[in-house]
Amino acid sequence: MTLEQLRIFVAVAEREHLTRAAADIGLTASAVSASVRALEAYYNVALFDRVGRGIELTEAGRVFLGEAKATLVRAEAAGLALSELGGLRRGTLHVQASQTIANYWLPPCLMRFHDDHPGIDVRLDVGNTQSVADAVLNGQAELGFIEGEIDAPALHVRLMAKDAMMVVTDRNHPFADGHPLTDTDLAAARWVMREAGSGTRAALMDALAGRGLALADLTIALELPSNEAVVSAIRGTSGVAAVSGAVVAPLIARGDLVAANMSLPVRHFYALHHKERRLSKAADVLLGL
Repeated sequence: MTLEQLRIFVAVAEREHLTRAAADIGLTASAVSASVRALEAYYNVALFDRVGRGIELTEAGRVFLGEAKATLVRAEAAGLALSELGGLRRGTLHVQASQTIANYWLPPCLMRFHDDHPGIDVRLDVGNTQSVADAVLNGQAELGFIEGEIDAPALHVRLMAKDAMMVVTDRNHPFADGHPLTDTDLAAARWVMREAGSGTRAALMDALAGRGLALADLTIALELPSNEAVVSAIRGTSGVAAVSGAVVAPLIARGDLVAANMSLPVRHFYALHHKERRLSKAADVLLGL
């Protein structure tokens, strides 16, 4: 098994399409197909099911995908370690971040890093708090950035910033009049929630727990996988949501949304890296920004 075979497999697995994968990585479709067939033949395992004119990962393929991606990240980390001897002139740094951080807080830091070290390719993947922590644990990312607490003893957790959370509604919602929200208000509201595992949702749950309320006490109209989807769902509707102030500040400034009168605890942004893996100089420099 070679690193090139792993790269080809990951490209095909992520797209579930041989031709698109071949085009994206600059190989012919026949070369890509041959590489995948060679892996399957050597290990006597089917990595893909051929369904009609398409392909789908088998269960074995899904297991192997995680291992393959982690192996490629470690190989690139080894290259990054060598690049440090040449003054960070080339290499790849893998980063994962939860949505609020990836969309609103981290990009300026990444641009400053790129300005200083243009030869380092920073690859950012976006998930939620739990998936980011999992990626750092299994070696798919060297650095992770999350919103809120995580229980992962194998990870080093470093406080990076603070984030103001708020409950927001459409400007025509009854909560927009500024009255202090009661427990009855919160229970009767039609909530639009982020998915389980997100730091945004966890922050709201912590605030509600402080008032003696649980998830079962709320009316959840929708669960959505991104901040943008949540914000879109409550604009012009009866929905209520808890989101980061960084996400909704422009909409509040324009008067499209209103912050309801309910205080939420400040949450924290944390950087994660594995305690047992050496932190590269590139990762250390990025953290310094």
